Amino acid sequence: MGWSLGYLKPTQPELLDMLFLSAGRALHLANAFESKCKFVLRTGNLVKAFEADPVAALQDSIAALPPDKMLGPTLRDLGDRLAHSTSWNVDVLDAARAARNFIAHEGSNVGDIHAVDARQILGHTAQLRAAVSDLARGDNIVSLWVFGIEEPRGSSPRHLIDAYPSMVDTWVFGHFGDLLEA
Repeated sequence: MGWSLGYLKPTQPELLDMLFLSAGRALHLANAFESKCKFVLRTGNLVKAFEADPVAALQDSIAALPPDKMLGPTLRDLGDRLAHSTSWNVDVLDAARAARNFIAHEGSNVGDIHAVDARQILGHTAQLRAAVSDLARGDNIVSLWVFGIEEPRGSSPRHLIDAYPSMVDTWVFGHFGDLLEA
C-alpha cells in the first residue's frame, strides 16, 4: 500500500501505541541532547571570542559566532575543545550521536502498521531501547557540561548522574512492563 494509513486496522494496536509513545519520548530526549551539544559549543565559542577581544561589546561577540552545525560536526568541535577534559569520552558521544540519528530516522519505523506483528514490534522496540541507552549515556555527559556552565560553583548532582540512564529507560519504556524482558 502506498499510504501510511489506510482502511485496514492494525493487528497490534496496543503494542503499536506503546512503541509510538516510546519513540516520541526518545525523540524528545534526542532533540534535547542535540540542543545541549549546540549550547555547549556556542558557549565555548562565545568564551573564545571574549578571550580574543575582551573589550568587544556582547552583541558584537554574539553576532560574530559561527553558525550552528549538524550534530556530528558539533561533537567534533566539542571534542577538539574538550580533549583535555576528564569527562570527555569520544566513543560514548559518538554512540549517542548514532543513537540520536537512529531515533530520529528509524525510531518508530516498523513498516506497514496494519501488517506488523507483535514479534516485529517488540524486536524493533529492543533496537530502540539499545539506542536510547546509548543516547542516555552521552546525554548524561553533555548534561553535566551544561550544569557546569549554568552552575559553575555548584557541586555535581552525583545522585542524578548515577541514576540518569535508569531514569531514562523507565520513562521511555516503563509502560512495556515485562514485555521487553522476554
